[in-house]
Amino acid sequence: MKIIIKIINFLLFTVVPAAVLAQGQIEGIVFDKNTGQRVAEVRISNISTGQSVYNNARGEFNLDVNKGDIVLAEKKGFDKDSITVDGNKVLLLYLERSMRYIPEVTVTAKQSPETILEQAKKDYKKAYDLAEPGSAFSVGPTGAGLNLNTIYNLFSKEGKNAKRLTKTIEKEYQENVIDSKFTASLVRNTTGLRDSVLHRFMQRYRPSYYFIISTNEYQLVEYIKNKYEMFKLTPELRNLPVLPRLELQEKTKNK
Repeated sequence: MKIIIKIINFLLFTVVPAAVLAQGQIEGIVFDKNTGQRVAEVRISNISTGQSVYNNARGEFNLDVNKGDIVLAEKKGFDKDSITVDGNKVLLLYLERSMRYIPEVTVTAKQSPETILEQAKKDYKKAYDLAEPGSAFSVGPTGAGLNLNTIYNLFSKEGKNAKRLTKTIEKEYQENVIDSKFTASLVRNTTGLRDSVLHRFMQRYRPSYYFIISTNEYQLVEYIKNKYEMFKLTPELRNLPVLPRLELQEKTKNK
């Protein structure tokens, strides 16, 4: 009898509290506090775990949480709202529009791609002048004619090298723009990938420059999530165990 009581106490004070705390995935909806309408493209973050997601066009989202976690909702133009997970099956968050909206400014010690490009243009001004020499035609006292200096710069070896250099600088600028948006921290928070697997994912699904400049953060996160679903279906990209090498030995029958 004493053994049975000890087992019951163990279940009550260890197993049951653990089950209560481990809540799992929860659903939620974000509303405009003043109008009652649902708000889309809201960043939802679990402050306790660091996981972040965006809600859909209907204002709904799913998030992994445990009881006691703090969930934060934020969107430009709205004041932030947070709620503590208390065991309810659905989280309701209410955002109130800011009285005075000031665009978010990120201060970082790293130079922006635009600053790096402008500095490169200053450092290699001669190359840019040779690569873009101006019009091949000129107008003088005797009328219109060919600008010989311009034509020389267009076809000279020095002019061709200058064009190659400026193209390299422009390409580097575009890569810097991609790196500033498609960051490891954004991909890690969206997918949960880390280390070498994260590196492989970012290499394979690195977006183009023209895609990056035409999308906002919400659209970029959706792109990452869609590519992650494809990534999970590609075995050679994931960390799978190496199969043992089998050595087949031919058996000979004794006659």
